[in-house]
Amino acid sequence: MRKSAVPGKLHKKPLSIWERMYIPAIVKGMFTTAKHIPKKRFTLLYPEVQPERPPRYRGVHRLTKDEHGNMKCVACFMCATACPSHCIIIKGAPAPEGWIDKNGRQREKYAEIFEINMLRCIFCGYCVEACPEEAIIMTGKTYPQAGYSMRRREDFIFDCEKLLNT
Repeated sequence: MRKSAVPGKLHKKPLSIWERMYIPAIVKGMFTTAKHIPKKRFTLLYPEVQPERPPRYRGVHRLTKDEHGNMKCVACFMCATACPSHCIIIKGAPAPEGWIDKNGRQREKYAEIFEINMLRCIFCGYCVEACPEEAIIMTGKTYPQAGYSMRRREDFIFDCEKLLNT
């Protein structure tokens, strides 16, 4: 590169005829392709054979229950607020009589509707981190491992019942 008459600007050296035909770039690309041809191919019969997942793999969500068998979610909306993809829908309602919190008092609210749209979910785990009650966790399982058959778009909207039985 050579200096320009204007301070701070550089002029680029013009490309040679060889460089303008892109032959070096094509040869380099063909060499990269040829390098991969002799490597052994790897095929996995998914979903019958599951791949090895890393230990920190998150997987699908699950709602947890307390020691009385009630859903732990208190409809605080913190998971829905923390979700960057806005895939969680919660509707709170007064808790039924007999639902006791961890301090032994009657619970005020519970999640009447709790839905996660798995087509929008990016599996970031922010909802798990935001939950003060540890009501939502990630199982480390994929859809087939969790026993889901996903054929329609509606199958990917997980409601309370599906999330509690995962």
